[in-house]
Amino acid sequence: MKTENLLLELEKLVKQAGYTIRKEKGTFRGDSCVMEGEMLVVLNKKKPPQQQVGLLARVLKGKNLQDIYIKPVVRKQLEELWDRFDEFKDSEIEELDIELE
Repeated sequence: MKTENLLLELEKLVKQAGYTIRKEKGTFRGDSCVMEGEMLVVLNKKKPPQQQVGLLARVLKGKNLQDIYIKPVVRKQLEELWDRFDEFKDSEIEELDIELE
């Protein structure tokens, strides 16, 4: 799956998990938070799609996604990313060179 397509699929999943996504420009990495009771994910538009995919996958890691349909190809990519995340510290995840098919 191409990176851009995976990014769109992960954005849909994050929204179905109850988050609002904001895309902003700046000198920040991006992350998730709760602001005034709203679950929020902020993506940096300046970051390459691979890093945005990594951020969204990290947000979804550990969330209860049992009630959300995930396409098999997307689930496979997510599980591969989650396995890679387990090998690194949080500070190193952003620097992962995420190669997607």
